[in-house]
Amino acid sequence: MTPWLLHAVLLINVAGVEEVAHVDARDHPVPGAGREAFERMERALVQGFDDICGDTFCEGEYANLRALQLRCAVRRHDGRVAQCLWSFAGSHARVGGQNPVPVVQAQTYACELPVGEYTTWAWMQQNLVGRDALDTVLPASGRSSYDALTDCL
Repeated sequence: MTPWLLHAVLLINVAGVEEVAHVDARDHPVPGAGREAFERMERALVQGFDDICGDTFCEGEYANLRALQLRCAVRRHDGRVAQCLWSFAGSHARVGGQNPVPVVQAQTYACELPVGEYTTWAWMQQNLVGRDALDTVLPASGRSSYDALTDCL
């Protein structure tokens, strides 16, 4: 085997065993282990959003604003949450004039939740599950998910 080919094979083998630094919260500490806790947390946050949407975020141009999906990246080695993004979508449709084709204006949002540097996945799954999940202040940030949505939406 030529030296450059041997070097390429070694690089491929090393790259193949490299540990991933971040995982989806649903897969922490091992694949699938956090799924139920994450879904419970996401349901609580969505319920909080749905409860206030009509009086807040859904009063404007996008009255049908919907929470789509929440995802959190967790550091594999210590369980700290690196970032959470919550996606939303809304639309405004109208029919009028001489054109028979409805006109739709759609908007999507990716809202970052204010997770502080030392927020752990364990803390989130224990504290963001009740009726007040949306208003719970997240550690080290001094802000709630509601605060973040106010800035984003």
